[in-house]
Amino acid sequence: MENITLGYAFTGSFCTLKASLSALETLSKLPIKIKPIMSEMVYNTDTRFFKAQDLIEKVEALCGEKVIHDIVGAEPIGPKNLLDILVVAPVTGNTLSKHAMGITDTAVTMAIKAHLRNNKPVVLGVATNDALGGSAKNIGLLHNTKNIFFVPYRQDDAKNKNNSMICDFSLIPETVEAALLGKQIEPVII
Repeated sequence: MENITLGYAFTGSFCTLKASLSALETLSKLPIKIKPIMSEMVYNTDTRFFKAQDLIEKVEALCGEKVIHDIVGAEPIGPKNLLDILVVAPVTGNTLSKHAMGITDTAVTMAIKAHLRNNKPVVLGVATNDALGGSAKNIGLLHNTKNIFFVPYRQDDAKNKNNSMICDFSLIPETVEAALLGKQIEPVII
């Protein structure tokens, strides 16, 4: 994997941002260009996991680019054909459900929509407490959507959060390589 431009988007599964940053760091060592994207919620919200400004600075330092953080900034991704592949990790149940239903009201949902117009791959790294609940039908719908690929995921705490699933962030680079070839790595549910 070299000489590609990869979009890397974060949505609000705040407890998984550290794992996602680790995957981004791995990708940043490859001979690729990375355009960072954040949902407005991630870009503007201080949490117990990260202060928003600290996260932004870390991401911008890894990518060497300013974070795209609004719809206006994400819209040119499609018409200008800015990316070869887009990763959304973590992708919340809210964001993946919006995309499944054609709702485009955040920087990340716009990035997905804009990128898919060019028939190029989108990799989703699920991190949601309702993957086996309210979001299950939308995850299923996206599994059957052209150019959508999933980072393999599993239940993360079946005893205490039986509907919750999270991707294996360490598999993002491998998933990206396969998706660039039009392939889903298996097993997708681990």
